[in-house]
Amino acid sequence: MLNIGGLNEGVVIDHIKAGGAMEIYNYLGLEKLDCSVAIIKNARSNKMGKKDIIKIEGPITVNLDILGVLDSSITINVIRDNEIVEKRTLALPEMVTNVIKCKNPRCITSIEQELPHRFKLTDKENRVYRCLYCEQKFSRRH
Repeated sequence: MLNIGGLNEGVVIDHIKAGGAMEIYNYLGLEKLDCSVAIIKNARSNKMGKKDIIKIEGPITVNLDILGVLDSSITINVIRDNEIVEKRTLALPEMVTNVIKCKNPRCITSIEQELPHRFKLTDKENRVYRCLYCEQKFSRRH
């Protein structure tokens, strides 16, 4: 059984914008993993007021840097033997595939449904991504 207070081994995805945990849960496909997952919503936070937290028991092999596109304030804590062995903030990936969707109705991805939605980081400071096919801009400021 997963103890909400602590993890023997696993990953804690912390400082998720309040209400954002389910989007991350779904994006990572955590329902498909055979491990315990705890979602804490609207936890009190001195830094953020309220935040969500996801605790995943056991090792996880997902590229968590992709989450920086969804929420740049996220931090990742890797836990081994009840200790935080790694704490890191997320780097913005240069290229993302099927993380964000192009909103341009004239984009080829709207017509060719099987085409992957690919975005390239074009402005790191402002967190701006552009669709590889039509140059449609996507940005999320946190």
